[in-house]
Parts: sequence; C-alpha cells; structure tokens
Amino acid sequence: MKTNTSNIIKDTILILTGIFSAGFGLKGFLLPNSFIDGGAMGISLLISETIGLALSILIVVINLPFIILGYSQIGKQFALKSIAAIIALALVVHFVPYPLITSDKLLIAVFGGFFLGAGIGMAIRGGSVIDGTEVLAIQLSKKTGLTIGDIVLIFNIIIFSFGAYILSIEIALYAILTYLAAAKTINFIIEGIEEYTGITIVSDFSEEIRLMITEKLGRGVTIYAGKGGFGKESDSLKHFDIVYTVVTRLEINRIKNEINIIDPNAFITMNSIKDTKGGMIKKRSLEK
Repeated sequence: MKTNTSNIIKDTILILTGIFSAGFGLKGFLLPNSFIDGGAMGISLLISETIGLALSILIVVINLPFIILGYSQIGKQFALKSIAAIIALALVVHFVPYPLITSDKLLIAVFGGFFLGAGIGMAIRGGSVIDGTEVLAIQLSKKTGLTIGDIVLIFNIIIFSFGAYILSIEIALYAILTYLAAAKTINFIIEGIEEYTGITIVSDFSEEIRLMITEKLGRGVTIYAGKGGFGKESDSLKHFDIVYTVVTRLEINRIKNEINIIDPNAFITMNSIKDTKGGMIKKRSLEK
C-alpha cells in the first residue's frame, strides 16, 4: 500500500511538472512568436495559427483520438492519466500567464523545444502522454513493419510541409529545429539523467574481478557459466565464469582500468542500457 501511494505521488509530481514545463515552452516561446512543433502539438499549433481557434481547445480535440487508441492498445489507467494530463495542460495554457521570454528566433526554436520536450518526457515518465503521436506510431508500426521512429518522422515531415505552405518555409525550418530540440530532450528525460552501460567480462581472473566490482566499486554483478566457443570437435572446451555488471557512463573508464590491472587480456564487451530498476546500480561505495 505504501509503495502504491508513493508511486502515485511520484507520477503525479512528474506529470504536473511536465504540464507546467510544456506550458512554459508553448506560451513563453512558441505560441507568441507563431512557431510550431511536430506531433499532435504541432497540428494544434498549426491549426491555431491558421484559423485562430484557441490552442487550449485544440490540444484536447487533436489528442483525443490518440488517447482513445491508447485505451484499447495500452490500457485504461494510461488513458485516464493521459486525458487528465491533456486537460490540465489545456487549462494551464489557457489560464496561466507565462511571460514572453524572447523574440530571437533561434532561442525560441531551441528553448521552446527544450521546455516542451522536457514536459512531454516527464509526463511519459509519470505514465501518461500530453502528445499522443507515439500512440498512433506504436499501432502503425505493428501493421506496416516500420519502426516507431520512422512513423513519427514521416508524420512530422507532413506537418512541416503544411507549415511551410501555410506559414512560411522559414517557420517550417525553425519548426524542424524545435522538433529536434524537443526530441533530444524527451530521450534524455525518458532514458534518465544517468546513462547506463552493461559490461560483460570474460577472464581467467573472474573471481578477482567480481570482488573488485562488488567491494571496491560497490556494484552488483551477475555470474554466468560459460565455455570457449572455438576448438576442434575432439577438444575439451574450456569452462569459465562470465561477469556481468551495470555502471554509469562516468564509471566506465575506472572499471576498465581496474580490470586491466587484474587481467590485461580480459575480453570486455559493452552495450547501452536505457534505464534500470532495483539491484545495486544506485548504490555508491562509501570508501573515498
């Protein structure tokens, strides 16, 4: 019960922070300067600039079909949290008086995209969306064979093309810059402030390496039983332990140096990890 309540509070804080961040990006940068973005938010901004309909209404209307799709594809809880977040964003955009930060087009594109992307990313981490484009992309990727990224890119190319035709080519070009800034920020927020790397180590000194990682670095490890994959059919393949651990990117150089001291011939492979949960990944060594 305590864990569930804690998760609800955490998700609510993330979603609310995301809503106000997105509202700041929209009203402090993009909307007063007639800029657009990609996705459902880009469609809302484009229609608002074209026919003058209130952006707060369009945010709800344009995202509603995506949320209905999300209800059937992802679940009821996701859909309810998303519709609540989108309505809250519409209310923030309509009622909260954000100041106009700048009229410099480059700053508008970069920082408008940054705050909007940060808002979308935090809402996603809270278990909802305030831009439903990716819900559609997930569904279409299952039917077309294209990746989610490909579908989102195609979707945005269409939006930017309309933006170039209806507004101007210059605005469309700045919109691409806004989209790139938002996309990079979303990835950064979703994947976590720390980027993790999984490290697999094959060595004759696996026990020494295990002790170094657990005792000196304060990290958890997993040990796999393995054996050599080369040799003649009649040969007896060598058995050994494979050490696997997860560290942050700031610790990669240190762990490589420590492994090199123990076994300069150790075979090491690394792969990027978007996020982690549980284990000893967050634990820091108390030794200085």
